[in-house]
Amino acid sequence: MAKITELGKFNVPLGGQQIELQQIDHAEGGMSMLRVRIREGKRFTIFDVDPDTAGQWAAAMQRWANNQGEQ
Repeated sequence: MAKITELGKFNVPLGGQQIELQQIDHAEGGMSMLRVRIREGKRFTIFDVDPDTAGQWAAAMQRWANNQGEQ
């Protein structure tokens, strides 16, 4: 059984999607994963992401957000 730790939950104002971030720790050990759950109405999209990929994704999103103030 995996241990799930809630990290954050928020709504996208323009699309109405609900985004949840969770840490997944499997009982048998191994690396922790970041679970990204996106809910759009009754539909869910779920990504389980390793730490390296999460860091790359976060950095790309931060660069994008920082550049929006410059335009």
